[in-house]
Amino acid sequence: GNSRDSSTHSPWTGISQFLPTTQKIIQFSEGKEPQPGDRIIYVAGAFDLFHVGHVDFLQKAKAEGDYVIVGLHTDPVVNRYKGSNYPIMNLHERVLSVLACKYVNEVVIGAPYAVSTDLMEHFKVDLVCHGQTPVMSDVNGGDPYEAPKQLGKFKQLDSVNDMTTQKIVERIILQRLAYEKRNKLKEEKEIAILDAMKRL
Repeated sequence: GNSRDSSTHSPWTGISQFLPTTQKIIQFSEGKEPQPGDRIIYVAGAFDLFHVGHVDFLQKAKAEGDYVIVGLHTDPVVNRYKGSNYPIMNLHERVLSVLACKYVNEVVIGAPYAVSTDLMEHFKVDLVCHGQTPVMSDVNGGDPYEAPKQLGKFKQLDSVNDMTTQKIVERIILQRLAYEKRNKLKEEKEIAILDAMKRL
């Protein structure tokens, strides 16, 4: 018979705690609409492995206006411009990370890569900001920020923080390699000691 008691087995085991539910998103969002006269700032990106560099950039974006909207690109879009195994966090995880930042008022889930005039009119955007990360052309080879630039509503923000997701990933890899090297040396020493003891 089946000796496993199903009541002791949680149905959530092995499932990411970031299961996308509207309730979860509501918990993280402040649910505040922009007020009349608010200066609305729009920024877009991957915001993968949300880190201090992102917070620093969003704080600067918030200083440009009253209401910050973050457009988050989908996983396939991020993969197109970041390559390899990016993004490390899926869209839902990235949404919750960004929403938890106090400088962010609203998140557009799966924002288009190119910031269009339509998007700007829809969200009544006064200024589009981008940080220091290089901007890759959109699928048509155009500048994704062409529309806001033509409207004179684009600003590049200098970030005093040079932390990037790439740097975090490289740091993790280096730490891992150093750890494996230390372990290998330790194992070799232990094997040598055991061999010596056998010969006694």
